[in-house]
Amino acid sequence: MAQPKPLRFSAFVMNTTSHILHGAWRVPGAQQTDFNSLEHWIDLAKTLEEARFDFIFFADVVGLYDDYQGDWKKFVDTGLQIPSNDPLVLASALASHTEHLGIAVTSSILQEHPFDFARKISTLDHASKGRIAWNIVTSLSSNAWRNFGYDGITAHDDRYAWADEYADVVYKLWEGSWDDDALVQDQRSGVHADFDKVHKIHHQGERYRVEGPHLVAPSPQRTPILFQAGSSHTGRRFAARNAEAQFIQSPNPEAARGLVDDTRRLVAEAGRDPHDLNFFQGLSFVIGSTEEEAQRKSRELDEYIDPSTIIAHSAGGLGVDLGFYDLDTPVGEIRTEGTQSTLLWLREAVPDREPTVRDLAELRSRSGRVVGTPEQIADRLELWRDAGVDGINVINATIPGSYLEFAEHVLPVLRDCGLAQREYSPGTVRHKLTGRDRLPDTHPAARYRGAFAEAVEVPA
Repeated sequence: MAQPKPLRFSAFVMNTTSHILHGAWRVPGAQQTDFNSLEHWIDLAKTLEEARFDFIFFADVVGLYDDYQGDWKKFVDTGLQIPSNDPLVLASALASHTEHLGIAVTSSILQEHPFDFARKISTLDHASKGRIAWNIVTSLSSNAWRNFGYDGITAHDDRYAWADEYADVVYKLWEGSWDDDALVQDQRSGVHADFDKVHKIHHQGERYRVEGPHLVAPSPQRTPILFQAGSSHTGRRFAARNAEAQFIQSPNPEAARGLVDDTRRLVAEAGRDPHDLNFFQGLSFVIGSTEEEAQRKSRELDEYIDPSTIIAHSAGGLGVDLGFYDLDTPVGEIRTEGTQSTLLWLREAVPDREPTVRDLAELRSRSGRVVGTPEQIADRLELWRDAGVDGINVINATIPGSYLEFAEHVLPVLRDCGLAQREYSPGTVRHKLTGRDRLPDTHPAARYRGAFAEAVEVPA
């Protein structure tokens, strides 16, 4: 019987002070306020690679969350993802100081034209020798949409239709514009690239017209590892078609099992191997040498957590100002074009009744928190793996403390019981994750390989 695979580990961070566990930046020793420092991120990347983490995963936003209690003062007062710097700018520096660590960056379909984005990602994939991943998001903030010239947020399902075309454009550039052997660089003949093996893509769609060709020759992965986090019906179908890794936030292993099994069914319906999609569960950890110590440390952390900022963050994700809702309002009365994953998570966490805004406030403050000794944490993580989860997105309370403590105390126990890798395998980050450098032929991007060999337009 085959041995279960070890879990994968990703460090979930953001180029800001207050990312998920709002208020924890005030914990003594926390260094989140150093986010402007390049050395801060380089040191963290080195720490993660030494601990054999698979990815440093950067979340990002391109606008404020929607108002809380009528305005945006709360976000500035508490540092709720403002100021927030561009993670893509950090990627090449982190690549130059690491050798194996995957670098996952979030970029919205809203913020950058697909031609320019594809060029930057290919450049980074070359610079990192194939260690770049892209977290595909559609932007759920009305402020973000207004920042880019729109009147407000586009309807939820329309955003995913937009994402379909955006992905189509970058796939054509990454997979179809250059043949593998097009770059000759023959100094004797003077031929740098074979013209017949470099192709314009002639994309014409509802939102984009891109002639091509791609300005970057094929990078080690061509297409970066593709992450996605949508939990709505439409988002999960998008992930089933496109993603290689999905970030989930299930309240328990049982709920994760249902989500994983159903999404794998959608992957198969999309014509892909169900196991071509890996699931990363978001968890944070409070670690003690005894259970009593761990519980004490968890209570001490709670003293710094700011529940009202947690609500403001969740409300912003929903696109609704929860600051004006009574705490006992059922979430079923909330209508939103924002993210559906928060409501799904809340209903899974409170399965026996309709959850309320009060439930959101209380549960979000401790969601995904695993408290215990390293051995107890290993037992809990084994349950998540047995539920079908492939990896853990480790949410920090403090940087670098949360990751140093996890690396020193938990990972050795996980390695001893086969739940964590001891060494990196060689090759690109996709090869490390899936055993191959390029996307499989069943992925929708693969249909563009060789599709532009003739000087004809291919329908969008």
